[in-house]
Parts: sequence; structure tokens; C-alpha cells
Amino acid sequence: MQNTECTPRTDWLELGRDVLNIEIEGLKAVRDRLNGPFVDAVTLLAECTGRVVVTGLGKSGLVGRKLAATFSSTGTPSFFLHPVEGAHGDLGMIRKEDVVLAISNSGETDELNAVLPTMRSLGVSIVCMTGKPDSTMAGLSDVVLDTAVPKEACPLDLAPTASTTAVLAVGDALAVCLIHWKSFTADDFRKYHPGGALGQRLSLRVDGLMHTQVPQEREDVPIRQALQTLDAGRLGAVVLTDAAGKLAGIITDGDVRRLVCRGTVDMEAPAHSLMVRNPLHAMGGQSVAELLDVMEARAITVLPVVGAEMALIGVIHLHDLLGKGGVKFSGR
Repeated sequence: MQNTECTPRTDWLELGRDVLNIEIEGLKAVRDRLNGPFVDAVTLLAECTGRVVVTGLGKSGLVGRKLAATFSSTGTPSFFLHPVEGAHGDLGMIRKEDVVLAISNSGETDELNAVLPTMRSLGVSIVCMTGKPDSTMAGLSDVVLDTAVPKEACPLDLAPTASTTAVLAVGDALAVCLIHWKSFTADDFRKYHPGGALGQRLSLRVDGLMHTQVPQEREDVPIRQALQTLDAGRLGAVVLTDAAGKLAGIITDGDVRRLVCRGTVDMEAPAHSLMVRNPLHAMGGQSVAELLDVMEARAITVLPVVGAEMALIGVIHLHDLLGKGGVKFSGR
């Protein structure tokens, strides 16, 4: 009789490694069984003149949604069809030119097997991924991909773990093969990823995006004057320089908030008494990607930009790096 109790453990690092080892062994098993049906599946998907319709229920459905997104973004039109919704009218989205990719580890998912015969009657080809090649679903499919794993990582052998990892990996393998089959290029990828403009933006240099009209004051001006410049600049900070125009410090909205909370505001005190001295700063030639990493890690939204010998040349806001457009912090 199978033990359904989970023995308490506290060796979390070892347990984590055990889980990864189980999933790695599962992937190795699936890899070693990969054979002719995989090539048949690639061929069907590549020669499909319609869409790849991915379907599955529960965890298999969640993996299927990811695979449909991967196919679509890499040049193979695809969408996910929930089998229950399919049984209630959504099968009308399927055309005979489509290919169905069905996912079920057991191959005995009733809701899925109930709609596969109708899909076949529409003239589509069916590729299935299952851990049971002799299952009902396999019998309803044209191509069967065996994704069986030796065991699940779940100690109860109930939650899909290694099995869903295997399906995801085989799906990715299909997608990569299709990329090569269709000679899908980086330019093609950008067409399907308008959000990929961010990637292009991250390859730019800071001096191409920074504000050159900098809210700045000398470090010895009264705090009142520095705060007026901060407010007028609408960037959430005022940069302070020494007499030679070199970066000396910065005052941000957060510094002002902390000053007010302390209740010790002397508006006529010199700005250097409030500023953050020798603040983190950017160099004009730094990449946007490099600077974005730093700003996110340190929770910083505004940075001075300096050139040779720490001369102030601009200021950069986090929104400038992300391409969010004009930044305004006041209602004017």
C-alpha cells in the first residue's frame, strides 16, 4: 500500500536539490525516448497553414497556455483552447487547417477526451503529449509524444511536478525546432514584440536619454531656494554642486519628507546641511541596462550624470530609462 503521509523534513537545501535531481532525471528519461514521433510532430506543426490549437486541463492547461504564447511569439500562430469551453461552443474557433496539441499526463482527462473526436471530425490533425502512450487520448491522436517521467517530485506522488516540467521542455523543443524550420530571425521576433522596444532602449547610453536642463543649485544656497528649484524641476530632486560645478550632493523628495517628519526645518540653513553627500551617480557613457540594474537594486529613481572630473552634465530619471515619457510631479 502506498504511503500517503509526508514525513516532516527540515533539511531544505538537500530537499531542494533532491527535487531538482528528480526533475533532471525526468527530463533525461524523456530526452532518451525522443524518436520519430517528435519529428512527425515538428513536421505537422511547421506545415500547418492554420493555427496551433493548444488544449489541456488543470496544470496541463497552464503549461499549454505558456506553450501557445511561445509558439505565437516565435512565428507559429497559436492559441489556447480550454476543453470545457470548447465543449460549449468554442470549438467553432477551429478550422480544418489547424493542428491541435493536446496535453494530459494521464491521457484520461474526460473533459479533453470528450472534445477530441469532434476536433477530428473537423479535419484537424492532433498531436498529444502524455505520460501514458496507451491512453484514450493517445488513441485519438495522430502523433503521440511520450512525456512519461520515472516519478513526480511531489512526495505524495500527487501534484504534477516533474511531469509538467517534461511537457514544458518538450514543448520548448518543438518551438525551437520551428524557429529553425521557419528561419525565424531577431527582426521577426521584434515584429511580434512591440514591448521589445524596451530591449532596444536598454542598449542605449545614458547621455542619449538624460535631462540636460538640470534642477541644480550651489551647495551653499539656503534650503528654501534649493527646495523651490526642486519643485520647479519636476523630477523629484535637486542636484547640488560646488563652486567649480562639480557634483557635491543631491536632495530628493524623500529627503524633504524626512526633514518635515523630524520637525526641525530651518529653511535658511545651507543646502549642504540637508543634502546627501557624494551621491550615487551615473557616467555619461554608461549603458541604460547597467544603470537600470543599479537603480532598481538601490530603489533610486533619480541620479545625477557626470562627465570628466565629476562635472555635472545631466540628470536621469528611472522613467527615462523605461521609456515612460514625460515625468511630472506637480499639478502645474
